[in-house]
Amino acid sequence: MFNFVVGQNTNVQKKHAVTMKVLVEIKDSKAAFIMELLNSFSYVRTKPITPDKDEIMEGLKESMAQVALHKEGKIELGSARDLLDEL
Repeated sequence: MFNFVVGQNTNVQKKHAVTMKVLVEIKDSKAAFIMELLNSFSYVRTKPITPDKDEIMEGLKESMAQVALHKEGKIELGSARDLLDEL
């Protein structure tokens, strides 16, 4: 699976630039075509995501989900001391 971020810059007003970022997952066999297509638009900027960055992003998403569950009182998180003791 090939991951990349697509950024689109659109000037709504001269003073403010609006940017939207989209994460897209594409089969490796179609990645070159999609990258070429997106790069053909002057207002689209693409940036491939390395497998290491993808793994970090997935870990962060999981951590944020755990924090949300903790805030809702659905799970108990360990303390910083517990984390240090594991190391």
